[in-house]
Amino acid sequence: MKILNTFLAGAALLVSSLFSTAHAAAPSVEGIVIYNAQHVSLTKSWVEAFTRDTGIKVTVRNGGDSELGNQIVQEGKASPADVFLTENSPAMTLVENAGLFAPIDASTLAQVAPVYRPSSGKWIGIAARSTVFVYNKNKFTAADLPKSLLDLANPNWKGRWAASPSGADFQAIVSALLELKGEAATLAWLKSMKENFTAYRGNGNVMRAVNESQIDGGVIYHYYYYGDQAKTGENSKNVALHYFKHQDPGAFVSISGGGVLASSKHAEEAQAFLKWLTTKTGQDILKTDGFEYAVGNGVESHPKLVPLKELDAPRVDASRLNGRKVIELMTQAGLL
Repeated sequence: MKILNTFLAGAALLVSSLFSTAHAAAPSVEGIVIYNAQHVSLTKSWVEAFTRDTGIKVTVRNGGDSELGNQIVQEGKASPADVFLTENSPAMTLVENAGLFAPIDASTLAQVAPVYRPSSGKWIGIAARSTVFVYNKNKFTAADLPKSLLDLANPNWKGRWAASPSGADFQAIVSALLELKGEAATLAWLKSMKENFTAYRGNGNVMRAVNESQIDGGVIYHYYYYGDQAKTGENSKNVALHYFKHQDPGAFVSISGGGVLASSKHAEEAQAFLKWLTTKTGQDILKTDGFEYAVGNGVESHPKLVPLKELDAPRVDASRLNGRKVIELMTQAGLL
């Protein structure tokens, strides 16, 4: 009897060990995991259509650009993320510089023009947004508008414009300014900004303040206006957009990015997601959700938007945008 009990106990341990090993080896989720810093509703539309078209399941974890970018860097090769999506490109550069992205498939890169993706090929543009000066049309004539983003540093703009400096949107614009004009000029402009501007939390609140005549103008991205106009228009009825153009830093077009983590255990499916996202099917979703620009070759953006080719934006290699340096400079100028 003692021998039988010993045998049964050993068998139980063996079964328990095999079950534990199998359970540990099983994936925690089916399909791919996306760390998403893009707009939640837009990514939801993308994911639902992708799964419907391919059968590949997707789990989405939402957060902010900097928050998720830093989380991926901290997690390193142990990150459960397969794909990282952002609203702006500095967080993509953060992860790229940490060596955590796999190269994007060449056939996927070919679907997006070089101007809307980094030269490194480590991630790809999935949408774009234009910097604009939003202003109260009851207070301005065309002659009164700033000719350049840099003009907002002049004393005559003191107390007359607003921005949301703590957000990734504005910090991406400053990243472009840094790349185009250098550190000294950027710091000088930021210090003048500190003297001249009013801070609001969020681009939507900047536009609302302009609409309600709390402030004359502000620096935001274009789609806040178009999104409000497509709804009730109550936060933009007194507002108009001024495009700086002329390759001015204020004409910067920020790229939303997508990348595949080198540590992905579902690399084939992750690459398939980015390839699908940059096809006409994926890009056409931008016409109905979010009012961002399509960047896929031959894909038209929403007809109400000023065409990308007419914005005369400065050429900036997205992989050179330095988010960490921007935080340092903005902190030095007293903006953060």
